[in-house]
Parts: sequence; structure tokens; C-alpha cells
Amino acid sequence: MITVLKPGLLTAVMDLGRPGYQRHGVVVGGALDRFAARVANTIVGNDENAALLELAQLGPELRFDVPAVVAWCGGGFEPRVGAEPLPRDRAVRVAAGETIGFGPAQTGLRAWLAVAGGIDVPLVLGSRSTYRRAGFGGFNGRPLQAGDRLRMGEMSGFARRLSATPVRAAPWSIRPDTLGNQAPVGTVRAMRGPEWDWFTPEAQRAFFSSPWTATKDADRMGVRLAGPELTLAEAREMISDGVNEGIVQVPAAGAPIVLLASRQTVGGYPRLAAVASVDLGRLAQLAPGQTVRFGEITLARAHELYLGRERDLTRVRTGLSRLGA
Repeated sequence: MITVLKPGLLTAVMDLGRPGYQRHGVVVGGALDRFAARVANTIVGNDENAALLELAQLGPELRFDVPAVVAWCGGGFEPRVGAEPLPRDRAVRVAAGETIGFGPAQTGLRAWLAVAGGIDVPLVLGSRSTYRRAGFGGFNGRPLQAGDRLRMGEMSGFARRLSATPVRAAPWSIRPDTLGNQAPVGTVRAMRGPEWDWFTPEAQRAFFSSPWTATKDADRMGVRLAGPELTLAEAREMISDGVNEGIVQVPAAGAPIVLLASRQTVGGYPRLAAVASVDLGRLAQLAPGQTVRFGEITLARAHELYLGRERDLTRVRTGLSRLGA
């Protein structure tokens, strides 16, 4: 069992989301950086869709009542296990009775903490992710609170071997930001959206040439950006249509909104662009006041980037399987 001593800010159980129910108005949700969550689970020998904890801005303090193996990936937190630093992107043994404390994020906003065996909460519509607005999934449909006790699933053989080693932390690590072809710092790559041609040439140029600042108007549904006003070439209305994670919508005021994992299922604002899936994790770490630029790529290039990163992760899994043999 894991006992929550301090819950942090919006710490919640997540997995890779709840696809397949958008036609019923149920959001996909799940970890805001699915790739980071997949890597954290891979490090501790879990299935990549195992339930883990998503931390936001201020992390929790957790007591482990039984021995465990953990790994975390994500933003610049400075957690500790007992009195020792808890290294990022690395498998770490935790003894029974020890605590892990995360504190506030120094850079970025979020991190993902995987525990060997996963967090054992019920499946709801095929997922263990917390859907806070609807009040289901995760741990009682809500972020964690002090005093909550979380069950852990059974460790894999790989994790049991890790737990039996005499050293605290594994000598190897897996950094999500070293896999695939990364964009320059401060950049996310994007493609033109379905309503790209609705916008003026000035708005089109501004979108890909200007810095954009994250505002405080942000949550798991999306982040609103401040910058040049993006205007339509002529007044038009669109019929509400389906929207995906990464879609860049532009309301009438001209300030773009990039949709994230817990986005609504349909939208009625023009879709100027769509962020490549390999760069969505950067938006999950974008704090108010930070800037980002959009780099234009084609759909074919977005596919290449996605497949390249998946090949890298497959090689990592193959190496770990040999390591644990």
C-alpha cells in the first residue's frame, strides 16, 4: 500500500486515457504527456498503459508501506526518497516505511510517477484514468487527498530483479527527451489545420513566425496563448466538428487555444493548425508566462517523427528485456 501524507496539487491516477467513448461525450483524458508516462512505466517493467500518478506544480508526499520500485519522468522537480535525492528517468528501490516527497516544480509543470505493478484502481470504461469533471475513474473519481491509501499491483519478474539489487538506483536511465528527433528548445512542430485557408495571410504568417506566450487560462483541456491577433479573411461560422488533442482552435477574439488530453469532444471554432503528437508533451510543461514557437511541418513528416520515436522506444524495450533476462 501507498499512504498519501500530503496530496500536492491535483495529483491524480492516470493511464493512457479512455479512447472510444467520445461519441458519448466522454473525453479521452489520461496522462498529459503519454510518452513520458509510457517511458516511466517501461523503466519499472510495467505494461505501458499501467496506472501511475500524474503530479501538477506541487507534488505529493507518499509513504510506502511495502517495498517498491519506482521511476519518474517529466518536469524539473527535486524529489527525495528518505534523505536522498530521487533521480529522474531511473528505476529506484524504495524500502517499506520510506517516504517520497516531491515539493514544487522548479521548471515545467508536471511529472509522472510509475510504481512497479501499477496503481491498482478499478477499470471504468476501459481505463483507470481520473475523469475529475465527471467524478469517475482513478481513485474515487478525484485527485488524491491526505490519508488516501493506494494499492499496488503485482511486480513483473523484471521489477522483482530490480528490487533485489543491492544498490538504491539502477545504473541505467531512459530519458524521454533523448528518444526520437527532438524539436529545438521552445518549439513545437505543427501542421496546417482544416480551416487554415479561412485566415488572412497575415494571420497565417504570424502563427508560424511569432512567439506565443502561455496565459493563466490553461488546464488539462487546453492552453490559451497570447500574441498577435489571428483574424479570419471574412466573417464565417462553422458547424461544430470533432477535435483531437493538439488541435489549435481560434475563437472570435483571435487568441489561439491548443487542446490537450481532456479536451471537449467537439468544437465550433476554426482549426488553424494541429500540433504533431511527438511535441504534445512540451505543451504539458508550458507554465504561464513562458513562450513557445510553432514550426511548420507536413503530415508526412509528423508521421516520420512519430514512427522514429516509436522505433527508438522499441529498441529500449529490447535492451531492457536482455538486461532482465
